[in-house]
Amino acid sequence: MRAVTKRLLIVIVVAGLSAGAYFAARGKQDEGAGRARNPVQTVRSAVAEKAALPITIRANGHVTALNSVEVRPQVQNIVRAIHVKEGQEVRAGDLLFTLDERGDASNLERARAQAARDRADLADAEQTLKRNLELQAKGFVSQAIVDSARNKVEALRATLQADQAGIQSSSVTLGHNRITASIAGRLGVINARPGSLAQPSAALTTIVQMDPVAVTFSVPEKELAHIAASYPQGDAPVIAQLPGAGRDREIRGKLIFIDNAVDQQTGTIRMKAQFANPDRALWPGAYVDVRIVSRTLPDAVVVPVQAVVTGPTDQFVYVVQPDGTVKMQKVAVAAIENGSAAVTGLAAGARIVIEGTQNLRPNSKVKEAEAAPAKPRGSGAGSAPNGKAA
Repeated sequence: MRAVTKRLLIVIVVAGLSAGAYFAARGKQDEGAGRARNPVQTVRSAVAEKAALPITIRANGHVTALNSVEVRPQVQNIVRAIHVKEGQEVRAGDLLFTLDERGDASNLERARAQAARDRADLADAEQTLKRNLELQAKGFVSQAIVDSARNKVEALRATLQADQAGIQSSSVTLGHNRITASIAGRLGVINARPGSLAQPSAALTTIVQMDPVAVTFSVPEKELAHIAASYPQGDAPVIAQLPGAGRDREIRGKLIFIDNAVDQQTGTIRMKAQFANPDRALWPGAYVDVRIVSRTLPDAVVVPVQAVVTGPTDQFVYVVQPDGTVKMQKVAVAAIENGSAAVTGLAAGARIVIEGTQNLRPNSKVKEAEAAPAKPRGSGAGSAPNGKAA
């Protein structure tokens, strides 16, 4: 009887231990499953800030010369000498070409000689008129003789005026044989050689002003009102970026022209900015990237652009709650600039998730990722303590 009781106690103890082990294991499984269903996600977050956000318009522009002149002769004549070279920088008034002036010089001398002869005839006629007036006073000549002498004087005076006009015309024609630069700039291809015939219908060369220059570009018509409101004087700052160059090759200028009509086909309006170009970095005809700040949002709520998640119908951000969970907050993006987004529907100071949003759901638990430790200088693999390769 005692042996039966002892075996019964052993069975009861073994069964109790087995049940305890089973329920302990089951509890651990349920706890692990719970953690698997709602794991803690590692994220990086940032605080939404209120700041002024400038809105920049980017456009493709091309460099144009403010002044460009075709050098044409005003008379048909033979080219006698060329005083410049192709591609040369010239100043206004510099002598470019000399034409054969011998024929025009002889015409000028002929006109001067004619004027001298007519001046002598006028002097003689005036003396004759003076004598006739004296004789008329004494009653020796009639009024008809005096009138005839006076008419001759008036005719010679008119002839002398015509001679002076002829001298001036011949002088102007002679001056046309010296062709000078009307503006300062750079010469293009020279289309003449000494001995060739220069004609008014053909340009001898061109002069393009290089400093300052202009950049022409177009912006969407919706930005016109913002630019006009931000810069009522029309002198908006404009930045030109040279192709393939870094920010050290940015050139700053100012807006000088807004077209008087919008292009209906493209929905854009043409503008022009002026740039100082002493080092000839901008070349007429070249394309450049243009930036202009159309307006500034003064008190915008700004977040990193990667924090904004685009859903099937709306855009939203994940806001970190005090209990470590996240909440979806619907926002509207007003503008994006340099990696920052100005949004509405979010209060400044809210902490939002900027990395790890792909694994989040509403009420997900999150924790902040630890910052990567900074590597000491010279700690690369294979480096000796003095920084040299081992």
